[in-house]
Amino acid sequence: METALRTALLDHLRADAALMAAINLVDEAEIERASAPWLALVASAAIDWSIKTHAGREVRVAFELRLHGDDPVTGANIAEQVDARVLSLPADLAGFRVVTAQFLRGQAERRERNARAILREYRFRLLASD
Repeated sequence: METALRTALLDHLRADAALMAAINLVDEAEIERASAPWLALVASAAIDWSIKTHAGREVRVAFELRLHGDDPVTGANIAEQVDARVLSLPADLAGFRVVTAQFLRGQAERRERNARAILREYRFRLLASD
């Protein structure tokens, strides 16, 4: 379910025209050679969340939004778009159902060469579909 969730999230984010107008790329792992701003799904971890009748997983995923510039508001606005889109993932997907989706935490960093990085972490509780 973890891999299927990752794929579904990336596809869902890429399908948002407004988000894709604000960033250059959505992909897995850090995309250092891409032109900023970009969004990468940089990590995920899963634990068992099964019930008597269905297999289940709790999956935590982390995205990094990389930008350049002096204005932190631009990054904050894009991060809000990312939050809204991630949390609007449809509940019924191929092979599983999203029972809950929750924002866990965010972190912003200023890096070398006028780069900014915004980390967003989310938790999804999933049950296998019949």
